[in-house]
Amino acid sequence: METVSRRTILILAAAVLLLRLPFLNQAIQGDDVYYLAGAQHAQINPLHPNHTSYAFLGDMVDMRGHPHPPLNAWFLGLLLAAFGDVSEVPFHTAYIVFSLIAAGAMLSLARRFSPHPRWAVLLFCAVPAFVINGNSFESDVPFLAFWMASVAAFASGRAGLAALAMALAALTAFQAVLLTPVLWAHTWIFRRGERRWWLLALVPPLAIAAWQGFEYAATGALPAAVLQGHFDRYGFQALERKLANAAALSVHALFLVFPMLLIPAARRVWRSPDREAFWLVAWAGIFFAGALAIFFAGSARYLLPMAAPVALLVSRLPVPWLAAGWALQWTLSLGLATVNYQHWDGYRRFVEDLRPHAENRRVWINSEWGLRWYLEAEGGLPLLNGQAVRPGDLVVSSALGYPMAFTTGGGVLTPVAEREIRPEIPLRLIGLETRSAYSTIVNGYLPFDVSRGPIDRVRADLVVERAPEHSWLRMADEAAAAQIVSGVYGIEEGRFRWMGERAVLLLKSPPQPAPLRAVIYVPDAAPARKVTLRLDGEIVAERTFDGAGQYEISTPGLRPAPGSATVAVEVDRTFSVPGDRRVLGAILVEAGFAPE
Repeated sequence: METVSRRTILILAAAVLLLRLPFLNQAIQGDDVYYLAGAQHAQINPLHPNHTSYAFLGDMVDMRGHPHPPLNAWFLGLLLAAFGDVSEVPFHTAYIVFSLIAAGAMLSLARRFSPHPRWAVLLFCAVPAFVINGNSFESDVPFLAFWMASVAAFASGRAGLAALAMALAALTAFQAVLLTPVLWAHTWIFRRGERRWWLLALVPPLAIAAWQGFEYAATGALPAAVLQGHFDRYGFQALERKLANAAALSVHALFLVFPMLLIPAARRVWRSPDREAFWLVAWAGIFFAGALAIFFAGSARYLLPMAAPVALLVSRLPVPWLAAGWALQWTLSLGLATVNYQHWDGYRRFVEDLRPHAENRRVWINSEWGLRWYLEAEGGLPLLNGQAVRPGDLVVSSALGYPMAFTTGGGVLTPVAEREIRPEIPLRLIGLETRSAYSTIVNGYLPFDVSRGPIDRVRADLVVERAPEHSWLRMADEAAAAQIVSGVYGIEEGRFRWMGERAVLLLKSPPQPAPLRAVIYVPDAAPARKVTLRLDGEIVAERTFDGAGQYEISTPGLRPAPGSATVAVEVDRTFSVPGDRRVLGAILVEAGFAPE
């Protein structure tokens, strides 16, 4: 074991601070918004910050099924209680402690498993996901800190500290269960005959089980069961997603350190194997296999717990190689972190500039992530699936942040503000024209992309009232959207639209009495068997049918109020398709005052 000087400790601490201090004013980003929702609820229910609901991709979902236990929400809740409000600089300052814990634990391991401890830690700190995601309020770096502390304490024989760190890791992320096989591998190689270390490694699954039991006792629902329901609803564990996740994680694994260092490091380990190298390879391999099984989005941050063994193995190379690889990776990671900062700061600045337009208006947020957070802080509301907005409302949309179709209540969208987010540095982690899988596998499989294209386009539209122009609407026509008030989804295949339980349309009143008619198609999978037609709230026709097929419901000639009329088409039952979050009733073909 190499002795580490105070100078080395100060150098490494300074390196961590150099990574964090320039980004203390990092804007709210990514999944921060969901952890902050838990922190806010912790002010009401401190023991159960996840016992609430929140908007996710247009749906209100049960946060008891959040994919992470509550420790990170608890920490944010403490900061919120201390400062009274969410504030970027003091919150990010507090989060530096997790980066320091992770780096300190890495130094402890490097003293035992690397001939160049200082370079091992520097390589670890230069991992892109550590540099970038350490500037967020997500759970990745807090979990990494407790994971690293667990392994370092376990390897150094400090059983009490290891147990505490493992319990904290288990309360931060479910993947803490992978600590057990990693530490069993360590025990098999170094302490095979000592039973207590085999038992100690069981702390993570036991801690998760204890927390699950605590939650079940409080509400009668297991968080894991609620989470599985979310996975089934959104298709997150579908085979196609799992294969894409595996492809992206394989690419990310090659960029934990500068890729040109991996081949010579692998050759050196292959030619001179030892117990230490065998365990480090086992650590990396066990976690990577677990990541393939657990995750679904292919994000680079998922692999942070295997950055340490990779860096330790690579640190066996000659110092000149390590210095060159570290310098290149450090430069790349800081460039990516800068682009990330500018991306999320673009939303913050857009919301600041939008304030004069949003005063005394209802604001709807057609996006997720940081844009949603800053607009909600100003009183905005997340747009839900099937949401109907009305004239006078302001709708803020992001082209990148999972925008949804919505109806305007007969109004027309008039743009009042628009901004393109395009950092000057030609690196991209996510974006409209990127193939990067850094955060998600939606657009490609690169670890990052080189592009000057825009990351996002955000806009704010005012809903301006407009008198209806048509008395008869064919759902295959794009123009029909302007007179759909609610309950009808976007056009599909250029020829039809699904409706939910109740479709509401705004129609131009005919000059003479005319029949009111609606044509619907009921697919085989739809359970609807009754349709009701309303005019200005009054039932004017009903029809019951025996099975699937196309049906028409109509009335005798009616004379609605002059100007406009509100027509509702209702079905008695709805259904949902796996992987499709919409509530479906039937296919609406056409409706309105029948043309002659």
